Amino acid sequence: MYKKDNNKELLQEIYDYIFRQVELSIREIGYGDQSINKKMKDYLNLFYAMIDKIDNWDNLEFNAKKDILIIFLDKSINTENLVGYFEKYKEKLTNNTLNSFIKGVINL
Repeated sequence: MYKKDNNKELLQEIYDYIFRQVELSIREIGYGDQSINKKMKDYLNLFYAMIDKIDNWDNLEFNAKKDILIIFLDKSINTENLVGYFEKYKEKLTNNTLNSFIKGVINL
């Protein structure tokens, strides 16, 4: 959605910021440098697997969306509510600019 509307530098800043925060969180838990590298690799692989599955989200049926969420989440979580939540969130993102969501988080 935003890939078409924004420049690559901004999207790269967002990506870098997110994974810096993940790395800092792993360090705060107490993992060492070697463990951090392994954990970051695991998280990056998970991130790209999620992106691959949701890339076509807008064209999927409700049950297909639920099935995608079940792949990545605990089976006991109510995925119907989550699909509804993500649909509302996507609508909110569509009706606002990316800058309004990242204001104060990333220096523009």
